[in-house]
Amino acid sequence: MHKIFSHIYILYKYSMQDLTQWFESLATLEKIYWIIAIPSSIIFIIQIITAFLGADGNDVADADVEVENDSGIGFHFLTLRNLVAFFTIMSWTGIACIDSGFGTFATITTSIFAGLLMMTAMATLMYFLFKLKETGNVMPQNAVGKTGETYLKIPANNKGFGKIQITLQGSVHEFSALTNATEDIPTGAIIEVVEVLEGNIMRVKLV
Repeated sequence: MHKIFSHIYILYKYSMQDLTQWFESLATLEKIYWIIAIPSSIIFIIQIITAFLGADGNDVADADVEVENDSGIGFHFLTLRNLVAFFTIMSWTGIACIDSGFGTFATITTSIFAGLLMMTAMATLMYFLFKLKETGNVMPQNAVGKTGETYLKIPANNKGFGKIQITLQGSVHEFSALTNATEDIPTGAIIEVVEVLEGNIMRVKLV
């Protein structure tokens, strides 16, 4: 076992020496691109994996912290996710340009343009994903005309709130409810939604 570890160490040592010599042989600009490319690429890959595994939670992604204060759903250009994408694409494009014999100005310009293009693509993708999620959210207005069940007794003559459960867009949801009826609507009664009031409060009647 000791010999195995010795061989591994020797291979590692010589590999690191070769890697160091290779890095020292690079021009300054190429070193900068490689220093940016390696960590940004690792983070970018981790982001992709966690996104596919659903680790981004309800925000399709909220490890995706806003760099600029913003609220609501909008076209968010400066986010950590987009910045990682920018540096990843910018650095690899720069390396490719240098390998292709581009000059310094052309390399920097092309790599920055490619990074910005990637940021725009990511921002556009996330914008439409958020909009798609928003569209898929429950619309309380769709409850009008639907029947459900009283979860908590609803006092008569709009004197208090009760609770109802109705099925909307394939799942059961709970809402506060009022009624114009002259008698209380007991728990477990079948009701129909006749109006959606401010605050998503349902006005209902007994079926």
